[in-house]
Amino acid sequence: MMTNQHDHFKDIQDIKSMMEKSSKFLSLSGLSGISAGVIALIGAAVAFFLLDYGSIKYDENFYLLPPHQYEHIMISLFLLGLIVLVSALGSGFYFSWRKAKKQNLPIINRTTYLLLNSLLIPLITGGILCIIIFFRHDVNRLASITLIFYGLGLVSASKYTLSEIQYLGISEIILGLLAAIFINYGLIFWALGFGVLHIVYGIIAYIRHEK
Repeated sequence: MMTNQHDHFKDIQDIKSMMEKSSKFLSLSGLSGISAGVIALIGAAVAFFLLDYGSIKYDENFYLLPPHQYEHIMISLFLLGLIVLVSALGSGFYFSWRKAKKQNLPIINRTTYLLLNSLLIPLITGGILCIIIFFRHDVNRLASITLIFYGLGLVSASKYTLSEIQYLGISEIILGLLAAIFINYGLIFWALGFGVLHIVYGIIAYIRHEK
């Protein structure tokens, strides 16, 4: 009798596991979050250097710079943002691909498309808004906008992947709202959101699902 109950329980667990694998993107690696966080912190350090070690602030003397210096900083920050984005996405894909291969899971399936659809709509919308604001030379809300829209994307996509993603997204939104209030500390909030929070999330996810 006990053996039959154990077998039934094991069957239920196996069915639950198969359903989870078919409905959730489980290849997302905690190492992806850690690597993205480290890359973001390096990018924030470079941005801090470009902003004259923090002495150039958004609503104080940023717009009082000579035109050539202002344009140089803007272009440098734009290119830096692209490099950080591509590097973070590349490292994230690599570690997720490695985890999927190790666990014999497909990296691309129907759930992948659902995840990307939920994630990319807020990200693309926020990205277009950032580009518009950037080229209109109104950059004092960029840190806030990137954090908020990224957080919205994570919350939207969280139903298709690890549960930790939802809490990461909510935390990003909160930091984005704070960055909108404390404009001169936008870079610090950006580093906390894309750097520190990613590392913390990555460590937690790695310990819970991979270690």
